[in-house]
Amino acid sequence: ERRTHLKMFKHLIVPLDGSRLSESVMPIVIHLAQKLQAAVTLVHVIEKNAPAKIHGEPHLSRPEEAEYYLDDVERRFFPPGLRVDKHVHKTAITDVAGSIAEHSREFKSDLVVMCTHGRSGMRKLLFGSIAQQVVSAKVTPVLLIRPTEGGTAAFLSGRPFLVPLDGTAAREQALPFAALLASACEVDLKLLMVVPTLQTLSGVETTSRILLPATTQEILAFASEDAEEYVRQLLSSLGANGPRATAEIRRGDLAEVIVTEAHRLGVDMIIMGTLGTVGLNAFWSSSLAPRVTERTHLALLLVPVRA
Repeated sequence: ERRTHLKMFKHLIVPLDGSRLSESVMPIVIHLAQKLQAAVTLVHVIEKNAPAKIHGEPHLSRPEEAEYYLDDVERRFFPPGLRVDKHVHKTAITDVAGSIAEHSREFKSDLVVMCTHGRSGMRKLLFGSIAQQVVSAKVTPVLLIRPTEGGTAAFLSGRPFLVPLDGTAAREQALPFAALLASACEVDLKLLMVVPTLQTLSGVETTSRILLPATTQEILAFASEDAEEYVRQLLSSLGANGPRATAEIRRGDLAEVIVTEAHRLGVDMIIMGTLGTVGLNAFWSSSLAPRVTERTHLALLLVPVRA
């Protein structure tokens, strides 16, 4: 059933705000569209009471301006042979994030690719609200691209994809998506199982660490042994037709280990399952995604999963 759904990974939606910075996602969009033989829809939403400029550039406030802009993006970036549609939401609205999430449902997209600007309030808008609402819908993966201060962004260069795991079934649900993309892009897959240390436990586990430190340490030692069997089973589940895959087991804080290993292994993309709990605070306060994004400019694919 899951494999059947993945075969429909054929429609990418790309929200653009009119700035050059938002266009930094285009190299990855085109690469994926070619490898997946996917259609692309460029989307611009007219914002009500928008500022005159965004990132130092004129803000698109009239539908005809936006339509000309999307046509220009297609001319400048897309090679012949790719299907590119454009859509301008002409009625000015205040909830830009909600509108893009709704468009992803309306157009039945399989992937939303967006830029996380990381500047002033726009980071909260494009990384927090939009990503939170789209992922919370539990229907569409979201690929986040965070440009550097100079405006350069991640691209796919044939290096492996990384799938972080914590031993839970929720994170594991991202693996079929990762296998599909790795096979389509003809790259290797790296699985990273992270076992916490005594110092990096969180939540209810912290109480155990304080009251029963020796026992907790023994449990973590057993967890490391179980992790080896766990990753062996996952590698086996990919099958002979899956991408070439290897696994690493590390201990420490999940976000820190993911970023450190991603750069050590030289990967192009991090692919993670994430629980899209409704509500901005509920989603981001304990989520791994913003902690990873703050530490790296690598492409981050969030796959909505169920607990």
